Amino acid sequence: MIRKMIGGVVGAGLTLGAASTAFAQAAMVKAPDVAAQATMVNKGDTTWMLVSSVLVLMMSVPGLALFYGGLVRTKNMLSVLMQVFMIVSIAGLLWATYGYSLAFTGGSPFIGGFGKALMAGVTSGTFSATFSNNVYIPELSYFVFQMTFAMITPALFIGSFAERIKFTPLMVFVVLWSTFIYYPIAHMVWYWAGPDFLADAPTDAGFLYAKGALDFAGGTVVHINAGIAGLVGCLLLGKRLGYGKEATPPHSLTMTMIGASLLWVGWFGFNAGSNLESNGVAAVAFVNTMLATCAAAVSWAVIEQVVHGKPSMLGAASGAVAGLVAITPASGYGAPMTSIVLGLVVSPLCFFFVSTVKNKFKYDDTLDVFGVHCVGGITGALATGIVAAPSLGGQGVIDYTKFPAVAAPTYDIAAQLVIQLEAVLITLAWSGIGTAVIWFVLDKTLGMRISEEGEREGLDIADHGERAYNY
Repeated sequence: MIRKMIGGVVGAGLTLGAASTAFAQAAMVKAPDVAAQATMVNKGDTTWMLVSSVLVLMMSVPGLALFYGGLVRTKNMLSVLMQVFMIVSIAGLLWATYGYSLAFTGGSPFIGGFGKALMAGVTSGTFSATFSNNVYIPELSYFVFQMTFAMITPALFIGSFAERIKFTPLMVFVVLWSTFIYYPIAHMVWYWAGPDFLADAPTDAGFLYAKGALDFAGGTVVHINAGIAGLVGCLLLGKRLGYGKEATPPHSLTMTMIGASLLWVGWFGFNAGSNLESNGVAAVAFVNTMLATCAAAVSWAVIEQVVHGKPSMLGAASGAVAGLVAITPASGYGAPMTSIVLGLVVSPLCFFFVSTVKNKFKYDDTLDVFGVHCVGGITGALATGIVAAPSLGGQGVIDYTKFPAVAAPTYDIAAQLVIQLEAVLITLAWSGIGTAVIWFVLDKTLGMRISEEGEREGLDIADHGERAYNY
């Protein structure tokens, strides 16, 4: 099976083809068949993956739902809750129907096939590779873990056009966006043949994975992908009525703080779970996630103290999320001290975009999805090329031409930065252009924006006929 991976042989300066020959010469054991894989499953790894899946689900519902819900006006609170809840549900069904197959089976460098559509062949007796030779987890545990990523990613971008989008067209958009944007990006970044099968399938890998792009837990696949989609959506949808003229303060920062806290806790499953094994590297990702988030929250509060004279709860929560976003692609590669630096750096960048840049260009990204997720994701994706360097205490990349796999002897920061930049640009282009095309078609057919009367009344009543609060 193809897995999320540490940069692999490409990052080590070897081509996949050359690695195949080297592996065939150096391999100590034959690639295991399914019967052998069954003996290579650790109950601790399996447990950690199932727990991580629950943690990532908690990030969406209730975490993201409360975080976003608290930031909108009272009349739109329930609509945000409903949007997140239903996106999670629809994405889960899509994943089982064909999403998993398109993202994580062979076919081409850009998309998988339909060999596992309707979960064909995915049973309690099939297994998925991890990042270690001869270590496997039940395929169902990997299936459901990756499902939670497919659930939360489209839920992220609704913050960009909250308070003015129609519910049903949005759900149709999520189906098309997941199919044509998310699954191909996930395949390109995370798909490869697994360490034990490198000799048998040296070129069976996603396009960006084969180039050596590093994305431990979703900087490109999740945050840049959703962030640029949110920006495109809010630009095409237009501004809210009264934007820039009427005050639109968050209706409950208490709920936003609770949501941010749930996101923080759940993010340990997001990042440390992406190691696929309960081992030392999972602990590295766990600690890096903790420290980068602490640093980013403090950094944002300090910036607000300097600029506005008062640190805000909204700023602290935004900083924490920015830190979580930035450390995501680097979580399993960096060291604790460089993770702190990354957290300190990302908040000023995101603050600049959500205040200065947004005000300059006057786009109505309601909940700053682009400014936090896309900008933070880009920062983290590029920084990963730096913090992964062993000279800075990073994990480097893994040479799978050796058995068992070992750290590659060299690491070129400049070369890795070029690869990281390419991954960022491809994600921006694929998601940005694809989102625009899908949005245009749906807007001309179904109409994406709620009526002016419905917007003034609030989406809770206009779209769902009920209120979040009965007072």
